Amino acid sequence: MNKADPVRQAAVGLIAGVTEGHATLSDLLAAGALVGLSPPERARAQRLATTTLRQLGRADAVLKPHLRRSPPAEVLAALRLATVELLEETAAPHGVVDAAVSLVRASGPRGESLAGLVNAVLRKVAATPPAAWAALPPPALPSWLRGRLMNAWGKRAVMAMEAAHLRGAALDLTPKTGDAVTLAAALGGVVLATGSVRLAGQQGQLSELPGYANGDWWVQDAAAALVARVLAPVAGERVLDLCAAPGGKTLQLAAAAAEVTALDISAPRMLRLHENLARTGLRAEVVVADALAWVPEQGFDAVLLDAPCSATGTIRRHPDLPHSRDPASLRGLYELQAALIDRALGFLKPGGRLVYATCSLLPEEGEAQVAAALARHPDLRSEPAALALPGVDPGWATPEGGLRLRPDFWPEAGGMDGFYMALLRR
Repeated sequence: MNKADPVRQAAVGLIAGVTEGHATLSDLLAAGALVGLSPPERARAQRLATTTLRQLGRADAVLKPHLRRSPPAEVLAALRLATVELLEETAAPHGVVDAAVSLVRASGPRGESLAGLVNAVLRKVAATPPAAWAALPPPALPSWLRGRLMNAWGKRAVMAMEAAHLRGAALDLTPKTGDAVTLAAALGGVVLATGSVRLAGQQGQLSELPGYANGDWWVQDAAAALVARVLAPVAGERVLDLCAAPGGKTLQLAAAAAEVTALDISAPRMLRLHENLARTGLRAEVVVADALAWVPEQGFDAVLLDAPCSATGTIRRHPDLPHSRDPASLRGLYELQAALIDRALGFLKPGGRLVYATCSLLPEEGEAQVAAALARHPDLRSEPAALALPGVDPGWATPEGGLRLRPDFWPEAGGMDGFYMALLRR
């Protein structure tokens, strides 16, 4: 009897943990879901789980005609994984089917009786014509989110976002020196209009790429990299990076020679910032504290607030998010965002500036928050200075003076994360 493949077994656990337990992949990984696997095995398990979650709706469409009723969660996860391996990754059917049957046999008391079902179903799945798989539409967003986005951006835009989510995300890098041309040449990437470097295809271990050990660059989506560029720090300015972890924006601010204080409530998440500061040789004061309670010794010239949010703009790289978010959690986020804006304004020196940003597609977390802040604070004004930045499309501008980025933008270049950002000055 074949033993269950530990990598696929781990991937199935991740898939079920997301779809049934409504946990995020990051939470499952932090809880030790991949303990016992080697680094290459962990990477493969994560890739299999992420690819399956991205293709979930299409896999279910193929499986549905072959299942009278939904099987137990772990068995369904194994079927979904195998379907994606067969049809998306075009893996050899014999190996995929045998591996899935072995997984199910090892899954519990009912495993032996369900193994026959899995074998029969997957043999039918393997006969699916490639053209039929290719013709399946991108998976739809959950109804609660899809409805909100339809109201905000319209049906055509939402369908384009769903297509972008299915394509996934390339790897974007920010050069420490700002010299994107040299970095792109060294790594075989392309320079994006906004100054980031984009790499195509699978890159293997990031730590093995040229310039990583020397701290010449860090990973940061092109949309996220725009936030610090909107703030436009200058040498010697006192700048506060609120909710700073994992730290890409802190590195940008420090690379501009600003005097940076990076604050976040999560000590574990700040470990990565410490590591990146050490690797890049950049300097920042790192503070673990609650921004709503922390009191600085003096004011700041500028504050960057990348606020906690629904993260709906990052689904193309985090396909687990639609399964771990729900509308009940949104109201608390809206209230927290408003409180953080008011708190951040209090940290500014007279004439200081604030960049408010969220990686959300929901106007309630972006445009509406800034409009409400402008109404609450008569001495506050919005400055649409971001339109002068290289690569910024005038069509991204919003009525209250911010920038709205979406995953369906730049389709010919590989898209971008969904983001909102606005520059405010007292």
